[in-house]
Amino acid sequence: MKKTIVLYPGLFVSHLVPMMELADVLLEEGYAVTAAVIDLTLDQDAALAAAVDRVAAARPSVAVRRLPRIQDPPAVADYGDAFLWYIEVVRRYNKRLREFLCALPPRSVHAVVVDAPSVAALDVAREVGVPAYTFFASNASAVAMFLQLPWMRAEGQPSFKELGDAPIEFHGVPPMPASHLMRETLQEPESELYKAMMDTMRRNVEPAGILVNTFASLEARAVAALRDPQVRPGGEERRTPPIYCVGPLVAGAGAGAGTKEKHECLAWLDTQPERSVVFLCFGSIGAATHSEEQLREVAVGLQKSGHRFLWVVRAPLRGDTQRLFDPRADVDLDALLPDGFLASTEGRGLVVKHWAPQVEVLRHRATGAFVTHCGWNSALEGITAGVPMLCWPMYAEQKMNKVVMVEEAGVGVEMCGWEQGLVTAEEVEAKVRLVMESEEGERLRARVVAHGDAAAVASKAGGSSRAAFGQFLADAASLGRV
Repeated sequence: MKKTIVLYPGLFVSHLVPMMELADVLLEEGYAVTAAVIDLTLDQDAALAAAVDRVAAARPSVAVRRLPRIQDPPAVADYGDAFLWYIEVVRRYNKRLREFLCALPPRSVHAVVVDAPSVAALDVAREVGVPAYTFFASNASAVAMFLQLPWMRAEGQPSFKELGDAPIEFHGVPPMPASHLMRETLQEPESELYKAMMDTMRRNVEPAGILVNTFASLEARAVAALRDPQVRPGGEERRTPPIYCVGPLVAGAGAGAGTKEKHECLAWLDTQPERSVVFLCFGSIGAATHSEEQLREVAVGLQKSGHRFLWVVRAPLRGDTQRLFDPRADVDLDALLPDGFLASTEGRGLVVKHWAPQVEVLRHRATGAFVTHCGWNSALEGITAGVPMLCWPMYAEQKMNKVVMVEEAGVGVEMCGWEQGLVTAEEVEAKVRLVMESEEGERLRARVVAHGDAAAVASKAGGSSRAAFGQFLADAASLGRV
């Protein structure tokens, strides 16, 4: 009987997708893979429901098992914040996860891999005697910061909010402005949200190891710090768990399309010159956070730049949080964009509503630059495609990612206006021209291509990431089952 790796994805599509890419590699290594999925939100979040369905359909070798629903599931409105709701959901589902693991054939489970925010599930794995690992869909630099953050602020010291843009020093990471540290969750030290986030981060030292969606050469400094036995988060009594850099776990071309028909934007790209198109895409939530004013500034900047573009647009949020769960909300381009914009840019520009097959667009020969919200999945997709990036972070750890992308890896340039709340048309035009026309842009492109080549080597047999997979499996086997 094959040994089974149980994956326990979280409730974010951006975490589910790379974890399922992890499943593919585990299958190649000869393991059976079962994904235990919390079914709670599937009626509320159409994007997550669709992603789970795609996983089940596209990977018949992965056993997708939806855990039975709990009674009276919590609602986001009951907690006032999505993260507080999230950790409560995971806590309440521990009983269902325990029942699921205990129902599997004895001694068949090699390890359980838990999405990083779902640390409450580590208690279940410990109870049933299965080695437990966490999976970070983010980068090694973020892991290094999350391991150090809970012990960096003593009682009575200024809060991260009060520090503003003052840089904070971390082992293995460029100086990080305090304002970039997931500020929306770390503003008030006395808040329940702050305490819950810090408690989650403190538990990062508990698993048998940490799998990270990156490759060693991309973040050499952070990886070295994480593996340094002298770096102990919170004191001498704590040691960083083994770190396994197993990325880049990037969806293959065609993933997520949900149809065999060629998307209109790919047909349009086929008619464009090589490396001539600027691709703008900001994720499922990020695109909807742009105001109408911001959309107009982007449009004017693109128009003045003179360069070809492919732009994914969503209707702006208007204070209705339920819109986060409605990725197909109506988009009236004529109302959102400047008068005459679509007509004046016809032929050299294409505006797509809602969604585009990002991986395929980035790998298309016509794509020359990528304006991104700095989600780590998107960053890795840009790197593996060898496309230089214009970095426009918006929320969560994206500001931290921006620092890594621009200052550490050198794969992008920053769109600075985001800090003032508006990226102007003048900056859009200037940064597009910089990447597409200048010598600096050519040097940037060369660095991204080099990292993309290194990523391909890391993922092949004998590469660093494939070796990390082997080490993870060997270490899990040595722990065994109690």
